[in-house]
Amino acid sequence: MKSLAWAAVALGLLTAAPAVAQAQQGTPTPQVQLHRNYPNPFNPETTIPFTLDQGLWAGGQQPVVTLRIYNILAQLVAIPMLQGSGELLDNVALQWNGTGEYAAYWDGTVQGTNREAASGVYVYQLVVNGKSFTKKMTVVK
Repeated sequence: MKSLAWAAVALGLLTAAPAVAQAQQGTPTPQVQLHRNYPNPFNPETTIPFTLDQGLWAGGQQPVVTLRIYNILAQLVAIPMLQGSGELLDNVALQWNGTGEYAAYWDGTVQGTNREAASGVYVYQLVVNGKSFTKKMTVVK
């Protein structure tokens, strides 16, 4: 009886294997990775790295990227700049840079003012083509 059960399990695995292989051969979904900012905690500035898979540029489309920093009350604090361009990451159509590795820079000031952000926890949110990715960071004075 046990050998019959093992045979059924083995047969099930063998018949399922081609389906798994076919599913893996399909077109992979382009990946977006939002990494931890560094240093964290920080004072007064930080870098926020993110990675965009080359598949996001398929068909001649450019991924539209927004990165925003919010306080714990969900109030907009800042929009970081894309390193290397100085452009604010607010609905920016990114060019492929050859690696997919990008970084944003935040000087730790509140947008529209010269005052430094208060100590505490902040949330940074990356939106790529409408999909959102979120992480936390800490400012320590």
